[in-house]
Amino acid sequence: MESISRIHQLDTSVINKIAAGEVIERPASAVKELLDNSVDALATRIEVDIMNGGADLIRVVDNGEGIHPDDLLLAVSSHATSKITSADDLFSVQTMGFRGEALASISEVSQFRIRTRTADQSQGLEFEVNTGAAGKPQPCGCPLGTSIEIRQLFANTPVRRKFLKTTKTEFGHISEQFTRAALAHPRLYMVLRHNSKVIFDLPPSDNLIDRLRLFYGKKLADHLIWVESEVDDIRIWGYVSHPSQNKSTRKGQYLFLNGRWIQDRTLQHALTEAYRGLLMVGRQPISFLYLDMPASMVDVNVHPTKSEVRFRDGQNLYRQLLSTLRSQFLSMDLQTQMSLTKKGDIDPGSIASPEIPQQKQTQMDLTSWAKEQLGQAIEERPSIQVSSTPRSISSRPEPARPLSSQSTTDRESTTLAKFQEAAERSLSQSEEVSTEPVLIPESDRQEDQFAEVATADLRPIQVLNCYIVVEIKGALTIIDQHALHERIMYEYFRKRVLAQSVESQKLLVPLTIEMSPKETALILDHAEMLNSFGLGIEEFGGNTLLVNSYPVMLQRVNLEQLVRDIADNLDQSKQPSRRDLLDDLITMMSCKAAIKAGQRLTQEEIFSLLEQRHLIDDAHHCPHGRPSALVLSHAELDRQFGRMG
Repeated sequence: MESISRIHQLDTSVINKIAAGEVIERPASAVKELLDNSVDALATRIEVDIMNGGADLIRVVDNGEGIHPDDLLLAVSSHATSKITSADDLFSVQTMGFRGEALASISEVSQFRIRTRTADQSQGLEFEVNTGAAGKPQPCGCPLGTSIEIRQLFANTPVRRKFLKTTKTEFGHISEQFTRAALAHPRLYMVLRHNSKVIFDLPPSDNLIDRLRLFYGKKLADHLIWVESEVDDIRIWGYVSHPSQNKSTRKGQYLFLNGRWIQDRTLQHALTEAYRGLLMVGRQPISFLYLDMPASMVDVNVHPTKSEVRFRDGQNLYRQLLSTLRSQFLSMDLQTQMSLTKKGDIDPGSIASPEIPQQKQTQMDLTSWAKEQLGQAIEERPSIQVSSTPRSISSRPEPARPLSSQSTTDRESTTLAKFQEAAERSLSQSEEVSTEPVLIPESDRQEDQFAEVATADLRPIQVLNCYIVVEIKGALTIIDQHALHERIMYEYFRKRVLAQSVESQKLLVPLTIEMSPKETALILDHAEMLNSFGLGIEEFGGNTLLVNSYPVMLQRVNLEQLVRDIADNLDQSKQPSRRDLLDDLITMMSCKAAIKAGQRLTQEEIFSLLEQRHLIDDAHHCPHGRPSALVLSHAELDRQFGRMG
């Protein structure tokens, strides 16, 4: 019987090979480590040469400070570094690299050569390590800085080498690492070559947008939005994309912390939240965001490749980023510009140019004036209570209440009656198209002032019973009536839910719904939250639910189908937060309550819809992210009719 193996100390070669497996996953990992070293050496120019996807050669040359002759052997020794001296230094790391593993790991699994010279030396030194076997430093002629060559990566670990992907794939990963470094440090002159072909030749620039334009082209660069905020010692700045520019994955999202590319789920979630309702489901925004903060506020020593960090106060950072982005979006006109281009021309999803300062100032002045007038003219009223008066679901529908909790003036009451009459008349005229009433909530406003300003000189018409065509600010605007009303109802319902003042109507005869055990459990688990929507649901026994109340705004919705749709929604969500569930349900109910495509509107209802477009934060997109309007400029019309030039 063999004896049990005893614990023994690993030799240095094995340790370095293990470290190489953690840090050097593929050629791109080696490129990242060398770029970090060049940045830490205060280089102003870095050139990267790659052969066959990095499998045959990786060469990184910089004009930095170089390595002192006395430190050259230590540079390829395990856990040898000039960047930290004690454990306390790990909590105030100021450099890109600090672990002291990179060069030792790389030289253990490749044919490694380094040439370097410092400013106080008349000649340089050359040093080679062949798969862990170190030679002797030799004098050589070389310019100021450091040149490192890595040949035959994973030469003595053939299994690792077999796992390398195609040349194209491996170079793609290298190009991404180069891109991250170039975006993190736009003031560096950077060159990337593959098989002697120049891929990137990036001159230094003080303006980040110039480098973004070189990488991603003029179209994306012109559609980027500048954002910036500073709270205490934390500064967030950079660019995010207009909603029209998006991707199917997060690969277009770049986040940098003190010059270091990082990944952080909390901040990614804040970015997603900021674009909620502006993008279609499944689409992701593009971003280039930079965080500057004291090193003591973040721990960068939580991942071997230093790509993940731990913030001291992640929640405050989340709120700052979310607030920064939303504030910027609310100050902008995010409507979609339509272009009548031929097939093969520029994508028609391009957007209008940013507003000129005078236009933006006028818009802000008008908004401020309207809010001031509202504050002077309207008194506050108490929160609406849940109604306890029995009433059948088949009763005549009522239009939804105003958007805010402010009182309705006598003039507004008169107008409310007028819209109710118009809605009922439209309902009787369009029963062949839709069985739901036209529920357009009467927004809180000073009717004779703001509404007249918002709809002055408008001559809207409805076409195809789906779209409203109107001239606004010298351009032809085509509005999707369902998308716009859905956004209005979303804003209205959301405010009611957050204020816990959703009006609920009791059913004279409660509705029973039989569901599957799983659906029943899902609904009952979220019964309290559904009650905040005005939807009262109780357990009736077995797999049967009892619905005893419903939101007033959903007067003619099929309640049984609504509950089943909610169960489906809850079943599809994977460990959602309460906030996500609330938003999903609000979106669903808003869609069901909104005017439908194909529903004919009266002129009064069209004007009501257009007035409310100016009273919500984002009227440019429905809650699902679809645009609610397309704008055809005067210039585009002239071009199409040959009036240009």
